[in-house]
Amino acid sequence: MLLKRHELRLRPNPARVVLRPFKPATEPRELSRTDSVRANRIVERVMALDATTASRELAEVLDSFQGRHRNLLAALENRVSDMEDVLAHVRLNQTQRCLIGAYFLHEYSFEAAALFNPSIVVHPDQSGVGDGALRFIVSLRAVGEGHLSSLTFRTGVIGSDGSVTLDANARKSSIARVQPHTPGTAADCVDVAFDCHRDISERVIFPITESQSNGIEDARFVELDEGGDKVFYATYTAYSGRAIRSELIQTRDFCSFRMTPLRGTAARNKGMALFPKKFSGKYAMIGRQDNESLYLIYSEDLYYWGEGTVLLKPEFPWEFVQIGNCGSPIELEQGWLLLTHGVGPIRKYSIGAALLDKADPSKILRRSSEPVLTPQVAEREGYVPNVVYTCGGLRHKDCIVLPYAVSDTYCDFATIQISALLEAMA
Repeated sequence: MLLKRHELRLRPNPARVVLRPFKPATEPRELSRTDSVRANRIVERVMALDATTASRELAEVLDSFQGRHRNLLAALENRVSDMEDVLAHVRLNQTQRCLIGAYFLHEYSFEAAALFNPSIVVHPDQSGVGDGALRFIVSLRAVGEGHLSSLTFRTGVIGSDGSVTLDANARKSSIARVQPHTPGTAADCVDVAFDCHRDISERVIFPITESQSNGIEDARFVELDEGGDKVFYATYTAYSGRAIRSELIQTRDFCSFRMTPLRGTAARNKGMALFPKKFSGKYAMIGRQDNESLYLIYSEDLYYWGEGTVLLKPEFPWEFVQIGNCGSPIELEQGWLLLTHGVGPIRKYSIGAALLDKADPSKILRRSSEPVLTPQVAEREGYVPNVVYTCGGLRHKDCIVLPYAVSDTYCDFATIQISALLEAMA
């Protein structure tokens, strides 16, 4: 009665594609040459086409790809506008501009390899939801070619009876538009936005900055009450291909987002998760600072996180290698429910829990001595075998709705009865 697995699955779909810039490399690469040398040659070949041939080629592009993307002509034009370093000396007609734009774009299947490590929050729009039901948003880490991670979303409803359903995906997908820098914000903040009239499942946030160039990983979303103003925040790992750092993304509507690097010694680590409330005016965070234990960190500055104090250390055999958080703590009447992951023999990942004091979360009231969720036989195969993992659960009445990743490949759903979980915890 403690945990129920649902017949509900989110699998990666290679048919979901977005348009991304194609930047041809110069071969052989020489220190004195740049990619624009080869790009210029492509532009020259397009310009050498006669008007009839150019029009026919553009028509074939539109016929083949227009049904797969929104506003394809605008995307072609925008790509050309981004290439002023190559085209500054060239005069082009509209057909040539659009055709050149097509040669410098490519389709990217952003979740072809994996769709995993979900977190879940209450949807800011609950209109039309039945009595006792709750609409939610799931954020997911999508991985495509080159192991590049991006952030994508799904929606669904928890029924009054505890059932969980997912809404149908949008057929098309789009990348966020980078907004002009806002005066007064830090130079390394990035604002992005989507068309709010489009379905949320259509929105994909790709790496933008150098620190994110190889991935935006494992967002842990939480709704934080900022003095009556509700804001959704998520810590995530920015990966450059060489180094990691923790960053923060914030939104009120899941249409406009701001991404900001975190500072301080704690920000050099993965897996940070905010509490949904402040304590005596201070923000609180759960994080891992020594590669094996969980720490409690306080800060008056949302963007600066220093050293914390040890909260939980590996104690039971299923977590002897290391433990980490599985998302932001969940508020219960009895305390803060902290879902954890533990790594055991053969690097098998399982999910456990701890109950922290409501007023002073440094006090541990209860802790699960056995995993709450561990990989079943059918969940052991995938890109990283023997792993179940989540970046957050959501309370609804007397249960926790828990989307969880299976072997770093796809996502399943479970519900946990809170009363049974508390009873089972030592």
